Amino acid sequence: MKVLMINGSPHKNGSTYTALTIVGEELKKYGVDYEIMWIGAKPVSGCLACSTCKQTGKCVFDDIINEFMEKGKDCDGFVFGSPVYYASATGQITSFLDRLFMAYRQSMKYKPAFSVVCQRRSGATNTYDQINKYIGISNMIQVPSKYWNMMIGRNPEEVLKDEEGIQIMQNLAKNMAWLIKVLKLADNNGIGTPDDLFCWLIKVAMLKCIQ
Repeated sequence: MKVLMINGSPHKNGSTYTALTIVGEELKKYGVDYEIMWIGAKPVSGCLACSTCKQTGKCVFDDIINEFMEKGKDCDGFVFGSPVYYASATGQITSFLDRLFMAYRQSMKYKPAFSVVCQRRSGATNTYDQINKYIGISNMIQVPSKYWNMMIGRNPEEVLKDEEGIQIMQNLAKNMAWLIKVLKLADNNGIGTPDDLFCWLIKVAMLKCIQ
């Protein structure tokens, strides 16, 4: 079992990385591995709406988006992390998510996911809402916690002093691990996704028509 995370900050080992690491280390306590991928500090091209991905199955720009999803095919859950820039997510992760969910939305259906947001002072709720819209429009399962998924701190040292934030991250990890195990248990016992059930109902209806 594995969760793939994306660090949407231009600072590789900053506040967002620290928050994601707290989540990851808690996941490991429940037998779930994790990997953090860093978008990087360079610009990420936005979506061109060219629809090439509909024909080829991957984004026309062969960069971190395709790399992320290649790894994501074998992962059981996703976490999307970003610091707050002017009360919203960074430009890099916004472009990343636009293209990721355009090209790979179908591949991410029914997989659990959540966002992680780091703020210096304010704007986290806007960013949290922005990222969650990608999860909510893609038939993914949004993992809950006991409060909004945000941490306070302009650097790792300040983040590690946010005791309530740490508890929120740990609770997210615990719920993610539990949900992954529940989904695996369901799959092992022949309980498929709603799509599987819909296909089964169609087949039954066709058989009855033939009879």
